Amino acid sequence: MSAQSVPDLILVNGRFSTLDRANPQADAVAMQDGRFVGVGTRDDVMKLAGPRTQVIDLNGRRVIPGLIDSHMHIIRGGLNYNMELRWDGVRSLADAMRMLKDQVARTPAPQWVRVVGGFTEHQFAEKRLPTIDELNAVAPDTPVFILHLYDRAMLNGAALRTVGYTKDTPNPPGGEIVRDAHGNPTGLLLAKPNATILYATLAKGPKLPPEYQMNSTRHFMREVNRLGVTGVIDAGGGYQNYPDDYTIIEQLHAAGQLTVRLAYNLFTQKPKEELNDFKTWTTSVQPGQGDDLYRHNGAGEMLVYSAADFEDFRVERPDMPPSMEGDLEPVIRLLAEKRWPWRLHATYDETITRALDVFEKVNRDVPFDGLNWFFDHAETISDRNIDRIAALGGGIAVQHRMAYQGEYFIERYGARAAEATPPVKRMLEKGVKVGAGTDATRVASYNPWVALYWLTTGKTVGGTSIYPQANVLDRETALRLWTESNTWFSSEVGKKGQIKVGQLADLAVLSADYFAVPGDEIQDITSVMTVLGGKVVYGDGEFGGHAPEIPPPMPDWAPVRHYGGYQPRAQASTRAALKTMCGCARSCGVHGHAHARAWGSSTPVSDEKTFWGALGCSCWAF
Repeated sequence: MSAQSVPDLILVNGRFSTLDRANPQADAVAMQDGRFVGVGTRDDVMKLAGPRTQVIDLNGRRVIPGLIDSHMHIIRGGLNYNMELRWDGVRSLADAMRMLKDQVARTPAPQWVRVVGGFTEHQFAEKRLPTIDELNAVAPDTPVFILHLYDRAMLNGAALRTVGYTKDTPNPPGGEIVRDAHGNPTGLLLAKPNATILYATLAKGPKLPPEYQMNSTRHFMREVNRLGVTGVIDAGGGYQNYPDDYTIIEQLHAAGQLTVRLAYNLFTQKPKEELNDFKTWTTSVQPGQGDDLYRHNGAGEMLVYSAADFEDFRVERPDMPPSMEGDLEPVIRLLAEKRWPWRLHATYDETITRALDVFEKVNRDVPFDGLNWFFDHAETISDRNIDRIAALGGGIAVQHRMAYQGEYFIERYGARAAEATPPVKRMLEKGVKVGAGTDATRVASYNPWVALYWLTTGKTVGGTSIYPQANVLDRETALRLWTESNTWFSSEVGKKGQIKVGQLADLAVLSADYFAVPGDEIQDITSVMTVLGGKVVYGDGEFGGHAPEIPPPMPDWAPVRHYGGYQPRAQASTRAALKTMCGCARSCGVHGHAHARAWGSSTPVSDEKTFWGALGCSCWAF
């Protein structure tokens, strides 16, 4: 920092977990021109202040580096966010259906009501999905489309009529249109195991106009900022075409309205045309092209369609076709020759084995030295293949898909097989580069705190314990996978991911202390202030006035305008306060009911009929 320059922003009275091993803790930081210029004690940092420096007191809150999601579909998600009713975090089907019914009432024709991933039936108290009859009852005329993980979609009668599926519509390859005894579609679509039918049906719905897509993308970025996310590696996605579907994000970048750093991968778009896609792209864009806010990151996660093993654990593992190696080799050879990093979707060890056979063959001719390539997912990877990845200098990006699908995996393969899915600790022990993410928005939720809860407790969102202690991470290690470790996956090591002088000034001030709260409460954490490049991009509560305002969600019927995004759980503090009001922390003297136990139940408290049943009486109110 020159003698003439002074910090733009100083944060004091915080508990900073810097993840810089040479300077692990601090209570103040200074930021200038988008980077950290001071990290240390309040007295030392305040010496840097000038008359125009803004100083914010953090009131003793925990601060961490801005979170980085190494696998999200944020560009595609942003284009659709305002159209989608998010059941992320909703803890009862009764509440979910109430939201759906209310949204149907406000959604104008010909728009659909869409619930597109980010939830599982196991998070609901009822442990089930709605029935088609229930959907038809709340939406007789408005099309409703509900995507559950990669395994199924549910359409009401109005949606079936709109998409035109009849008894004469054939099943697509890898998918099933479930029919009644007369051969008529019921409204249930199954991936067996290919999710193409689910995505192709969703693509038939209306899209937002460009102005609304821009607003939608801004709100999705604001939503992940609310959760402390400042960086995302975008993994492309089906029905996301380059460059057409990147126009909105590029316009926002040009207008200075990005509030998340984006590194994007290019996802091949047509089966049998994959090599041509990459031949074209390698002549028009180069890895690293762009700036610190928006940059190209390489190829994938889809490289060739014959290598895509969809992770629908409700059905048997799919075998990749015999053509896989022949399709994959020329693409990998091209990428290695052009020095393009790549990522490859691979759920099962059998797929990884065959892909590594190709990688090792190409590496003998075109060494991968220094090329940041990696597998995504790798839930059932073997020790042998972890070693092979390490020998080739590759990495593995893991996501918390098992937090949403763990129960299905156990049902099919058994609890013992689920104990290391994926074996994250073993990967780290063997020296493989490991980073963490979500795979949002169509499978798991975009909430990073659910992922950190899963990594550190070994539990699903439904509360099932799937991992023994041997595969559970300590909180610092898990946090590093969400920050500094992920910088390898975007070839930005040393540039961000820590609170360290010289690095990009990205951080999150937390609603609760990640290192102190009980394990189950990690999933409830949010950010009360998120800083990107030294500028506040999100603020809540006492920090709300520091964040710039953005226009409300468009259109006015947008579900997020009424519900927001991730739905918080009922807070334990609220339950405790009401229990105190009741005056019977043990048992009700009138009815002998244990209210403390009732408040701990998962019964939806917004449903008065079941709510009173849980409590057993209404005496607390008197």
